[in-house]
Amino acid sequence: MSHLAQAALWSLVALPTAAGTLLATTRRAERAAAPVSLTVAAASVVLAVVVAVARPAVAVPFMAGVDFALTVDGLTALLVPMLAVVTLLVLAAAAGEIRRSQARFHGLMLLFAASAALTVTAATLPTLLFAWEIMGAASYALIGFWWRDEDRVSAGLTAFVTTRSADVGLYVAAGAALAGGAGMALADLPHSSPGWRHVIAAGILAAALGKAAQLPLSFWLSRAMAGPSPVSALLHSAAMVAMGGYLLLRVQPLLAATGWAAPVTMWAGGLTALLLGAVAVAQRDIKQLLAASTAAQLGFVVMAAGAGTVAGGAAHLIAHAATKALLFLAAGAWLTALGTTKLADLRGVVGRWRLVGWSATAGALALAGIAPLSLWATKDAVLAQVREQSPWLYGVGLAASALSAAYAGKLLVVIWRRPPAGRRGAVDRDQVEVGQVSGLQQAPLVILAVGAAYAGLLALPPLGAMVARAVGQPGAFHVSPVELAVPAVLALAVLLLVVRRPAPEPRWALRWLGIEAAIGVLIVRPTLRCAAALARFDDQILDRGVESVSAGALRLAARAGRADDRWLDRAVERAAAGTRRLGQLARRPQTGQLHQYYLQAVVALLVAVVVLVVWG
Repeated sequence: MSHLAQAALWSLVALPTAAGTLLATTRRAERAAAPVSLTVAAASVVLAVVVAVARPAVAVPFMAGVDFALTVDGLTALLVPMLAVVTLLVLAAAAGEIRRSQARFHGLMLLFAASAALTVTAATLPTLLFAWEIMGAASYALIGFWWRDEDRVSAGLTAFVTTRSADVGLYVAAGAALAGGAGMALADLPHSSPGWRHVIAAGILAAALGKAAQLPLSFWLSRAMAGPSPVSALLHSAAMVAMGGYLLLRVQPLLAATGWAAPVTMWAGGLTALLLGAVAVAQRDIKQLLAASTAAQLGFVVMAAGAGTVAGGAAHLIAHAATKALLFLAAGAWLTALGTTKLADLRGVVGRWRLVGWSATAGALALAGIAPLSLWATKDAVLAQVREQSPWLYGVGLAASALSAAYAGKLLVVIWRRPPAGRRGAVDRDQVEVGQVSGLQQAPLVILAVGAAYAGLLALPPLGAMVARAVGQPGAFHVSPVELAVPAVLALAVLLLVVRRPAPEPRWALRWLGIEAAIGVLIVRPTLRCAAALARFDDQILDRGVESVSAGALRLAARAGRADDRWLDRAVERAAAGTRRLGQLARRPQTGQLHQYYLQAVVALLVAVVVLVVWG
């Protein structure tokens, strides 16, 4: 069984990688793309369940003293099946939505899912870096999937460059881990030398916050909405953004060991949950609203990592995955039918597509934190632990919970309330035909709605205790009935208030706090100006200098050539002529007659005698 479990763990990553590479690089696989990807995704679900039960570990040598290692512990056993199931459901919905370039799409999605699976199972920093890089590259290709649209490609590039900037921290952490002496296994990082331990924590924190779209790098998530809706569904629920929160849960002992990283992590998550909640309330596009809510909800996961409740963070991550995949797929279904994601054009869509509408309603109520649906319990499990660490941050968390109910309520009001009489909106019966949303797009919504409703049981007895034991924190859930009731009542009150009166839309939050514009002014424009100045310096000074040097060299070479022709060649020719004359003179005495040789010997002897007499 051990060998089979190890083979299943390798296959969990290798199977979607091989199938995704084949589909993405083969142009003749259009018809087979969806069946192949769904088959591979279904097989991945089976493999995920096997490894979650068996919990194997595998490793191969990578470099001196470091292995390329994968392992399945309690936290991984919770998240791997979630990732596999959500991937399968998203690909099923995509099969009914994506009609062109299906092979490339499904291939990239499988690679994206494989990189997320490798991230979750990574046991060493080299393995994590390998998965992190592939995940970033795949997200860039998927966000800009419709590459003929320059805006979409630009959006993918923005997301890629922003997250890549934060990813530098992971490389810094890897270098510090080598210097720290404890090794590069994730479990050994807290045991690094004290000085290097702080560098490791800072690097990982920067990389994880960037991937999780936490402040101040949240704006890339807005641009990522240019990708197809199934891409947004997977990116926001179980891959990429979720992996940032997962990484902080994974290295929670390291954060606690530094003394400063845990409080910083808590406040980063809390402020993101609060401010991005306000951003979500201000949005007028359903995908932008959901994107901002993703950053806000991941803020609770980040708070959980800082507060030390890995069990609560994992439960919230799973519940959020089901909820957000459901809502993004519903938005994709409405986009397919209506050609718009503007909230003003989605008035009354529940009455038109009842299955999609009711499923989205369940997801929106869960997102609002309405009891007894999932995010109510998981969110409160996190806040209960935060309250023990900082009452002020607990207040920030309650305010963020209220905003969750506000933006979820805004969405519910739009999809349920009919447009005013006489308005010919996007759901006008004369303009929209029934049946535009395919069955493949609707079927996964029902399963995800069940998950959005019941995943909160992972934070309640008796499943909560099992989750806590699985992640190595027995007895972690101590949420009192009062702690569960206060946020639930608050969420219900805010939701009812939004139903009666439209939620205010803060203009200052409409453009995602203006962070992208500020970065453009403070970083991008100065960088471009510096690059332009360097280009001018290169063109006007360096290039001219090189051209002047080369011209001078050519003139010097020409003069040297003339000197060579005039002086050196003539000197060589004169030396050769003299040598020839000397040779001729030397040949004259050599006649072969013996008496001449005697005469030469006598002359030579006389010359020698004269020399001796003169010098003697």
